[in-house]
Amino acid sequence: MIPRESIRSLVGAVTASAAAASAHHVDCLIPFATSAVRDATNRDAVLDEIEAATGIRVGFMSGEEEARLTFRAVRGWLGWSAGRILLLDIGGGSLEIACGSGTDPALAISLPLGADRLTRHHLPDAAPVKKRDVKALRQHVRSVLGQGTAELRTQPAPLSCVATSRTFTQLARLAGTPRPGNGLPAVHTLSRKELVPWVSRLAVKTDGQRAKLRGISASRAHQCLAGAIVAEAVMDVMAVKRLTICPWALREGVLLDHLSRLEEVTDSPEHEVVLVRT
Repeated sequence: MIPRESIRSLVGAVTASAAAASAHHVDCLIPFATSAVRDATNRDAVLDEIEAATGIRVGFMSGEEEARLTFRAVRGWLGWSAGRILLLDIGGGSLEIACGSGTDPALAISLPLGADRLTRHHLPDAAPVKKRDVKALRQHVRSVLGQGTAELRTQPAPLSCVATSRTFTQLARLAGTPRPGNGLPAVHTLSRKELVPWVSRLAVKTDGQRAKLRGISASRAHQCLAGAIVAEAVMDVMAVKRLTICPWALREGVLLDHLSRLEEVTDSPEHEVVLVRT
């Protein structure tokens, strides 16, 4: 359930976004919520309240659709030279994995292994975290991954292993290695070998101590341990030694998908993103 304080924050965020869109004469909005709202028990009430306050009906999509659109963003950023891509994306409520050689993935899945979800349900409210709690969460994550990735593990080996979104980006800044970007900003990578020691290091630190680490924001310090546990486990299960961090993710995927369908925007049961005219 989404608490009252968070609902107020959501209303404020949608209000601010709508105001910015209006100020810049945006023709249409594509308001969507991810798994944190989609899977909440009070989801409909939250969406109703946002609409009542702002006039905007926020849509949502399935986890598999999130994975598809994020994959499209990664393909758009990396181009065709990336070949077959394996995409990993740890969100707040879910983990998305997709693979394929085309614009859209050949296979996309979503698992309930988001960093915020796992922190709330499997870790104590206050850090440091005891070894037994870390062990129990690791076992849970690997159990879910073992069942959920069986088909993915039968797919051909990828040429490019890529991660997106804030959890992986922060972990790469914390434990990873930047490499030259040929005149562009440095490209961050993250290896499983670099990441593994940080699980125990994060576990013994308080949220305040974590927030002082390179790459870890104060707002995500509480959930970075769970994110690291999921990242380490999924890289191991999927036999990934090193990931490249892509700056494009779901937001850019939604935009690219919309641009590709501008001439044929129709209501579709497969794509639940709602278009709202301003």
